[in-house]
Amino acid sequence: MTLRLPVLLVLALPLAACTWVPLKPEAKAVRVIPAGAAPAGCTRLGEIEVSVKDSVAFYERNAVKVRDELETLARNEGPGLGANVLQPLGEPAGGSQRFAGWRCSP
Repeated sequence: MTLRLPVLLVLALPLAACTWVPLKPEAKAVRVIPAGAAPAGCTRLGEIEVSVKDSVAFYERNAVKVRDELETLARNEGPGLGANVLQPLGEPAGGSQRFAGWRCSP
C-alpha cells in the first residue's frame, strides 16, 4: 500500500505536465510574425498575454512545446481582439508571454 502512492505519482506526473492546446477554427487565419519593428500598413489593436504551465513540481516542460502552446493560445485570442497578425513582445518567461495584436490588410 505504501509503495502504491509513489508509483502512481511517478506515472501521473508526466501526464500532469502535458497540455493540449487546440487551435480554434477562427484562429487559423491569425499569423504570428517575428518580434521587431511594427509591420507596415497595420493598425495596432492592443496586447494579449497568455500563459501555460512551464513546470510541474520538479519537472521542467520542454521549452519548445511551451512556446508553441503560448503561440497557439495567443492565436486563439487574436480574433477576439480583431487582430489577424500577432507579434511577440518578448521571450516567454515563467510560462507567460505577451503579444501585440495587429490588423493588417490582406
